[in-house]
Amino acid sequence: MKPNNPFLISGYHSPDYFCNREIETKSIIEALYNGRNLTLISPRRMGKTGLIHHVFYNLEKESSNIATFYMDIYATQSLGDFVTLFANTVLGQLDTAPQKALSRVSSFIKSCRPIVTFDEFSGMPKFSIDIAPSYEEATLKEIFEYLASSDKRCYIAIDEFQQITEYPEKGVEALLRSFIQFLPNVNFIFSGSKQHIMQEMFMSAKKPFYMSTQLLNISSIDVDSYAHFAISHFNNAGKTLTQEMFKYIYNKFEGHTWYVQSILNRLYGYSAEINEDLINYAITEIVSEFEYSYNSLLKAYTQNSVRLLKAVAREGFVKELFSGDFIAKHKLRAASSVSSTAKKLIEKELLYETEKGYIVYDRFLAEWLRRQSF
Repeated sequence: MKPNNPFLISGYHSPDYFCNREIETKSIIEALYNGRNLTLISPRRMGKTGLIHHVFYNLEKESSNIATFYMDIYATQSLGDFVTLFANTVLGQLDTAPQKALSRVSSFIKSCRPIVTFDEFSGMPKFSIDIAPSYEEATLKEIFEYLASSDKRCYIAIDEFQQITEYPEKGVEALLRSFIQFLPNVNFIFSGSKQHIMQEMFMSAKKPFYMSTQLLNISSIDVDSYAHFAISHFNNAGKTLTQEMFKYIYNKFEGHTWYVQSILNRLYGYSAEINEDLINYAITEIVSEFEYSYNSLLKAYTQNSVRLLKAVAREGFVKELFSGDFIAKHKLRAASSVSSTAKKLIEKELLYETEKGYIVYDRFLAEWLRRQSF
């Protein structure tokens, strides 16, 4: 079904509603086609998940002998959570006939008993598992063997892959690497938003995944390509968005995809002429909707943390976060205090370090902070 609003802020529909990323798409498809695993790194909400689904859409269109799987492990807390999600994602998906799907899963998954339900429309079985902690590694091995048994080329995207470093179990990276390297028919996309952790995982000689993938950093969409995409959709609906007004939106959020999309989504729904006033109204409307959440969020942080966030928000970008001028201007504590506070805020993904300097990670939070008097 065609979406009512072409500026999607969640999910993936089709190439008609996906902007550009032609170079990245080509690079990923070429790597996968030639048997190379990939690591995608970008800040949150830059569009890497949509890019993965766009790549999978194109791959599946090329051949019926391809199976694609996407799993976001951000919410997982342990190896057991990972294995459960992995099983729920792939089991039963390699065959089109219900009986064959049941037979294949039963022949490989021996360490636990999968729970089977049937889709009421397709009749295909759905599998979920309940794993005892002592069988997690065995079940993981069986899932990889299940994948290896298929004559299909399988592509698996694991989003927020850095989450495995938070698991209480030791050696998860080495365990996964030991299985992944022996799967000739399966390739992986490891996607993550914590740049330093992801780079260490794949570029440090001390780590199991060292130099095992092709790295690709995802940045903002080219402004001219994005402008053409946006203006075309407005024109197709009999609406007008000028190049100047698009660039005003783009520059305000440094091309950060989700925030630009959010504003375009609102503007597309308005009937008034699009000018700076209307754009700022859309921003205010969105920020006000988050006000309760932002107030609740900041209550969990110290006054020093909030003061530092507000100072960074006011500046937009802070190249020298620990400089005397910045600290004095915003009446912050000593550089050592700012350093320890910033470290915690970066860990909590409230601050983010870019090439230009430090920013408030959530662009709408930054807008809200700039408007506060505390």
